[in-house]
This record gives sequence, C-alpha cells and structure tokens, in this order.
Amino acid sequence: MSRHGPSTQSQTPSGVRGAVHDWGDALVTVLAPLVAMAVMAALGLWAAGATDLPDGAFPRVVAAVVVIAAGGDVDVAGGAGGFAGTNAELTMMPLSVTLTGALVAGVCFLRPLRHRAVASTRELLARVARTAVLWLAALAALTALARHTFTIAPPGSPVDIIGDLLDATPTVGFRADVGLTLLFGLIWLLGVLLIALLVSRRAPLPARLVRYQAPVRPAAHAMLLLLLAYVVIGLVAGLVVAATRGHAAETFAVILLGLPNVVWLALGLGIGASWEGRVEGPFGLPMPQVLDAALRGSEDTTLDVAALAQHDGRAWWLIPAAAVLLLAAAFAMAVRSPAGTRLWQYALHLGVAFALTMLVVMPVTRVVARLGLSILGIMEVDDLGGRVALVPHVWTGVGLALLWGVVAGPLGGLLAARVRRRGEAPAPPKAPPGPPPAA
Repeated sequence: MSRHGPSTQSQTPSGVRGAVHDWGDALVTVLAPLVAMAVMAALGLWAAGATDLPDGAFPRVVAAVVVIAAGGDVDVAGGAGGFAGTNAELTMMPLSVTLTGALVAGVCFLRPLRHRAVASTRELLARVARTAVLWLAALAALTALARHTFTIAPPGSPVDIIGDLLDATPTVGFRADVGLTLLFGLIWLLGVLLIALLVSRRAPLPARLVRYQAPVRPAAHAMLLLLLAYVVIGLVAGLVVAATRGHAAETFAVILLGLPNVVWLALGLGIGASWEGRVEGPFGLPMPQVLDAALRGSEDTTLDVAALAQHDGRAWWLIPAAAVLLLAAAFAMAVRSPAGTRLWQYALHLGVAFALTMLVVMPVTRVVARLGLSILGIMEVDDLGGRVALVPHVWTGVGLALLWGVVAGPLGGLLAARVRRRGEAPAPPKAPPGPPPAA
C-alpha cells in the first residue's frame, strides 16, 4: 500500500463534507432573505387588502413584489381587443421588503466568516459564486409564479356592459421579465454582499485589502446607521399615527411595503434635494397625504422642503433633523476611525460616503405608475385612468450630500476628540503623590 493511500482516503470525506457545508451556507444565504421578503410582502399586501384579489392572485402578487424588491423587472400590460386599448406602467421598489432581504442576506453571508481574521480572494469569490448560482435559480422560479391578469372594468359600469356586448372587456396584467430579472437580481445580490463586507467591522478581507478598511469601513457603517435611524424614527411615527389617527391598515401597509421610500425621501428633502412629480386621477401616492396634496395637479411639480411646507409647516423640521442625524453619523464614524485620523480625512471620508449613499438611495425612491383606458382610440375613460410620478434630481442630491458630508465629518471628529478610538492607548494613570522630601 502506498504511504499516501490512507491520507488520501481520510481527506476525501472531509473535502466532501466541506463542499456540502459551503453549499449549505450558500443555500441559507439565499432562502433566508427570500422567505423574509415574502413574509414582509405578504403582510404588507394583506394590510392593503390584496387578499381579496380574484382568481387566487394573492400569492402571484406576493411573488411579483419579491421580484421587484430584489431588483427584478415586472412588466404591466393590458388589452381589450379592437374595441378599447389599455396602457399601464409601474415602477416602484417596495423598499421595506428590499431592506429586509438585504439585511438578512448580509447577516447570513457573513455569519460563517465571523471567526476569521483574513480570507483569501479565492475563498470570498467562491462563496459569492455559490450564492449567486442558487440566487439565480430561486429568482427563475419566482418569475414563473409572478404573472397574472385582472379585469379592470367594474361590474355594472358602462365599460363592462359594452365590453360584454363586444366581447372586449379591458384587462391589465403583470408578468416578470426573466432575462432582466436575472440580470438586475444578480446585480442586486452582488451589491448587497459588497455592502455587507464594507459595513461589517469584523468581516475578513483578503490580506492585500486590509489596509483599506480603516478609511472605508467606519464611513460605510456610519451611512448604514444613518439610513436605519431614519427607518426606526419612521417606524415609531407610523405606529403612533396608526394608534391615534385611524386608518391603521393603510398605515401598516405603508410601513411593511414602503417605509424607507418615505423616510429616505425625507432625508433627501432635509439636505435640500428635490424630486419632480405629479399625481392625477383617482390614484395617489401610498404615502403621507401631504405628499399627495403637494403633487396633485395636471402639471409636474418640483417637490422640495419649501413646496411641502406650503401644505404642512412642520416640513421645515426635516432640515434640522437631517443635520442632527448626519452629525450623529459623523460622530459614529470618528469613534470607529483609527486614532490619528485628521479632520480633513473625516471630511473626505464622510463626504464621499454620503454622496455615494444618496447616489444609491435617490434612484430607488423613484415612482412611476400609470393606467389608461381608451375606447376606440379616441375617448379616455377618466374613472379608470390615472398617473403618479415621483422622479428624483439625482445629481443635485449627490452634490448636496457631498457638501453636507464635508461639513459634518470634521464636526464629528471634533466631538469624538475626547473619546478613545481604535488603536489609541489609554492614558497612563497618575502616580500617587509621594512623601515630602526630607529636609
């Protein structure tokens, strides 16, 4: 028997167990966020009354919401034969569902690495690749479920009666685009895993990248804290509104589906950013009524703090709220930064981090929803049509975020000057006074 024989035989089962364990970790990283997202979407849709949808459409709508939340693409289309035409469009990311999935995916991906100091590039890429393969397979299964068609003419309405006579009842339906869903879903996953590695304090990195974690991770973690702080404040406010002002079901639907859509919009407005929008027809924004009032009209309206304050003077409080919370984030960044970091470095780190954060956050707050019905191509049915639009001025917001971060970063460093930071040795204790010298 070769002297290498027993060694090879003993290593083979261990290698198989290791491969199974690695694929098991990847499976958990995929299934756990999808289950969490599905639960969040189902609860939000239940609060919105979607359980009453006909033909067993509820699970299909849940699947569509999860697909959209994971970066996928769902097409909305309609038709009514040659008698009437239906046109529809929907672009809105349910960020409560998205945030839930991102947090769970990040935790599950980092958990097997929590006791490691350094990880090789090859190992990290292998973990990402396994997770991506299973993620794409799961998204492909969801796209097969995320499709349905609804009749949009109310029973007994003129459109319904004429449609029955001509066998051309207007319909509208949704269908997940497989190719775009897999592409954008993969980008979403890679972005989530990258952000998880950036914001984690102890996640291992390849040896060649360890030197970059000091300037990057404190600022990235501070931005995560800032976004989560807005979500927590919005959650508390939403619960108070649900308990004191009625319409609890509608409020919980917004909380469970689109709370970050509202509070991150408030963050952008607080730093001076703006959106262009319009609300017309019977539909409206599933958000606070003040937004619907500010945007309702037949022409596009620029939404900023001043425009919002015309309908509710409390909107001006968004500015000091943004200043205080950003300063708290700057303080958190400074405390986590290595000792000896200079004020200009705080300004650079927070300015760049805040600008990149708004570059990600503002586009995902975009809302475009449109439904139209025309008879014979010449008569619009107003009762069944409407439009909602809210489009951010992204680059203006990014520039303002850069300025706010440059100002807040050094202020946070000054506030943290008396706090002992990582890499800084504690001050030695003072020696007790000795006896007086002998004469």
